[in-house]
Amino acid sequence: MAENGQNCDQRRVAMNKEQYNGNFTDPSSVNEKKRRDREERQNIVLWRQPLITLQYFSLETLVILKEWTSKLWHRQSIVVSFLLLLAVLTATYYVEGAHQQYVQRIEKQFLLYAYWIGLGILSSVGLGTGLHTFLLYLGPHIASVTLAAYECNSVNFPEPPYPDQIICPDEEGTEGTISLWSIISKVRIEACMWGIGTAIGELPPYFMARAARLSGAEPDDEEYQEFEEMLEHAETAQDFASRAKLAVQNLVQKVGFFGILACASIPNPLFDLAGITCGHFLVPFWTFFGATLIGKAIIKMHIQKLFVIVAFSKHIVEQMVAFIGAVPGIGPSLQKPFQEYLEAQRQKLHHRSEMGTPQGENWLSWMFEKLVVVMVCYFILSIINSMAQSYAKRIQQRLDPKEKTK
Repeated sequence: MAENGQNCDQRRVAMNKEQYNGNFTDPSSVNEKKRRDREERQNIVLWRQPLITLQYFSLETLVILKEWTSKLWHRQSIVVSFLLLLAVLTATYYVEGAHQQYVQRIEKQFLLYAYWIGLGILSSVGLGTGLHTFLLYLGPHIASVTLAAYECNSVNFPEPPYPDQIICPDEEGTEGTISLWSIISKVRIEACMWGIGTAIGELPPYFMARAARLSGAEPDDEEYQEFEEMLEHAETAQDFASRAKLAVQNLVQKVGFFGILACASIPNPLFDLAGITCGHFLVPFWTFFGATLIGKAIIKMHIQKLFVIVAFSKHIVEQMVAFIGAVPGIGPSLQKPFQEYLEAQRQKLHHRSEMGTPQGENWLSWMFEKLVVVMVCYFILSIINSMAQSYAKRIQQRLDPKEKTK
C-alpha cells in the first residue's frame, strides 16, 4: 500500500509541475486562485444570488441526468436484466394465489428495512449537509417505544397499527416486568437498519478519494482539497480543529481496521475525513466498509439506543418534569404543557384518545412538527446550493485552460 501511495504521489507532483507555453505553474499562485474560486462558489447560494443559483442547479441536474443516461446506455445488458426482474416481481405481486401471504410479508419487511436504511443514508451521505434523521425520526421512535413500554408494562404492541401507531395490548403485563433489554430488542431492527444506512452513506468520500489517488486527477470535492492542504501543513497545525483532524487521519492510517472501527463506533462529526483518508491511502474496500458497518450498525447504534432509552425511562421523565416545575417563577407554567402532553400519550396508548386532545399536546406537537419542516427545508436548500456550486466549478474548470493558453 505504501508503494502504491508513493507512485501516486510522484504522479501528482508531476501534474503540479505541468508546463504551459514553456512556463511552469507557480504553486502559490495556483493555491491562491483555488482559494478565490472557492470563495466565489461559496457565494452562489439562494439567499444571495437566487436566480443564478436556481439556473446553475437546473443545469447541473441536466448534466447529471445526461451522465447517468450515458452510463445506462453503455450498460444495456444490466438495464435489460433489471427490467426483466422488475417485470417478474410485478407479475408475482399482482397475480392472485396462495403465495400472496408471503408476498405481503416480504413487502412489509422490505418497506420497513428500506425506510430506515434510506433515513440512515440521508443522515450521512451529505448532499450539501446531512439530514439529522436520528434526531428527527429514529430517536423519537425509540423514545415513544420506551414511554409506551413502561406505561403498558409490555412491548407486545398490536401489529398493525405498530410501528405507525403504538397502542397497549389488551393483556398488559404486570408492573416492573419491563427491562432495558426488552426495549432494546424491540427497536433493534429499526436501529440496525438505520446504522447500515449511515455506513452506506460514508462510501462516496472513500470512492472519490480512492479514484482521485489512483488517477492523479484533481477531484471535484472541497473536503478532499482541504484534506490535501491539511497534509501539506500538518507540521504547522496549531488550532484544535486541525489537530483533531490530524489525530483522526493518523489513527486511521496507522492502526487500520481497528482505527476505523474506533472512529465509527462513537458519534464523530469528522468521520468523513476517515473515509477520505482510507481512500487516499488505498485502504482495501472491505477493510474500510467492514469496520464502518460494525462500528455504526452495531456498536455506535447500541450506545445511542441506550442513551435514548435511559433518558426516556419512566423515573427519569418524571424527575425531569418535576425539575422543570421547580424552576422559580416560570416553572409551573412550563411544567403544565409537558404534563398534559404525557397524559395525552397515556390516553392514546389505552385507546382513550377520543376523549379529546389537550392544549399542551397541540403546542408541543406543533413545535416538533415545525422543527422537522425547517430541518427538511434546510436540507433541500443545501442540496440546491451544493449542486449550483458544482456547476459553477464546472464553468471555472472550462475557463482555466482557455486562460492558460492566452
